[in-house]
Amino acid sequence: MEITFFGTGAALPTKERNTQAIALNLDPYSNSIWLFDAGEGTQHQILHHSIKLGKINHIFITHMHGDHIYGLPGLLTSRSFQGGENKPLTIVGPRGIKNYVETTLQASLSRLNYPVTFIEIDDQLHYHHEGFTVSAYNLNHGVPSFGYRIEAPTTPGKIDVASLREIGMEPGPKYQEVKNSDSFIFNDKVYQSSDFKGEEKVGPKIAIFGDTMPCENELKLADNADLLVHEATYIDGDRSLADSHHHSHINDVLHLLEATNSKQALLNHISNRYNLSDIDVIYAELQNQYPNLKFKFVRDFDTFEI
Repeated sequence: MEITFFGTGAALPTKERNTQAIALNLDPYSNSIWLFDAGEGTQHQILHHSIKLGKINHIFITHMHGDHIYGLPGLLTSRSFQGGENKPLTIVGPRGIKNYVETTLQASLSRLNYPVTFIEIDDQLHYHHEGFTVSAYNLNHGVPSFGYRIEAPTTPGKIDVASLREIGMEPGPKYQEVKNSDSFIFNDKVYQSSDFKGEEKVGPKIAIFGDTMPCENELKLADNADLLVHEATYIDGDRSLADSHHHSHINDVLHLLEATNSKQALLNHISNRYNLSDIDVIYAELQNQYPNLKFKFVRDFDTFEI
């Protein structure tokens, strides 16, 4: 799996950062892309990448602020002409996302050539698709804002061909039974399938947050995550600005990373008050303060393997 950032700024686009958009490539589990938020200019950012709009089959919106949704209507209409025809799309987000999309498309006389399913969240969500589990919980941002926890499928252990041959079973259709069943019968004898397979591989757990102040639900979302993606709007100074705007201070985010035993954090939604050189200086200082934590401030078009 790969995660790519098409927008990493907060509130306003800058020359260095676009507004929010994150793409999660589900390969090797699925030949599809999930998009998280679609700030203004998202479809233009995607033009600079190999991702095709037709491969996006889910869009998850964290909240209804403009820097997270203003690019959605344009992206949806362009998808009709970029490989999306007749390919269903599911849009998940806070209550109001359906009305926003439908009203915008109607007012602009736009039509889509593919079906759209809307899933609106009031408080929390537990959603299953192709072996993936997505949980969403409400955060604390002054407006309904959600974080998403994505749990990839568990991959069964590989068949141990040598061990099966030792009992006389040659490769063939019977191997599928060994792979998919807890036990199997061969030559009138019952065997445990686990004795002929390697260890199963648990899929990665990813937490992608909308804007938020610290809250209890953050702990549920980030618990033992392999990757935590979190806003870092305010990365220095005291916490008064962060509190007054219902955002997190950088120390809040790093404490969350530590408290939940998450393996690493990718930090985005960075205020336009910081330029790239400012961030490099602050990052070096934070590394000294938190030497045991793995975290990084991301830039537009950064891609990471999960």
